[in-house]
Amino acid sequence: MLAKLTTKNQITIPKQIIDQIPEARYFDVELNGEVVVMKPLKIYDTDLQQIRAKIKKMGLKPDCVAEAVEWARSR
Repeated sequence: MLAKLTTKNQITIPKQIIDQIPEARYFDVELNGEVVVMKPLKIYDTDLQQIRAKIKKMGLKPDCVAEAVEWARSR
């Protein structure tokens, strides 16, 4: 399928492709050699106050969160 780069550096993704990923509105874009790879991302709304309240209710300390993030990034 053909896609054209506009003067504003925009590309329209063909409808046949978008129809296969209807929920995608954001993409991780990388260059792999001469190939542009676009991976659809899911974006989640987060309520920081709600997260903090849940952490407090569970009795977790702030360093537990940093530890969990470190563990998740190592996977």
